[in-house]
Amino acid sequence: MTNLTWKDFEAVELRVGTVLQVEEFPEARKPAYKIWVDFGPDIGEKKTSAQVTDHYLAKNLIGRQVIGVVNFPPKQIGPFISEFLLTGFTDTEGAVVLAVPERPVPDGAKLM
Repeated sequence: MTNLTWKDFEAVELRVGTVLQVEEFPEARKPAYKIWVDFGPDIGEKKTSAQVTDHYLAKNLIGRQVIGVVNFPPKQIGPFISEFLLTGFTDTEGAVVLAVPERPVPDGAKLM
């Protein structure tokens, strides 16, 4: 494990946003969704690809708040450009469980 400074941590933009749209991503190497999230008025809408199909149906993700790293550079994933990293943890089977706020907070709120 590498130790971070407080300054390192402050540079990571972990923000909360609300899922607006989810689509299947059949071109992905592993099962995944294309996900669009509203990160509030200062950041706006961003999209990502996420391998969260084991625990989540696309229709059940819409309207949920999620946590994303919004200051990574865009990344090409097949024919899709991912603009943020959706955060989560792997369970004992290796499937992703989303990191989410315990209660609703304003979209764009920064993890502190």
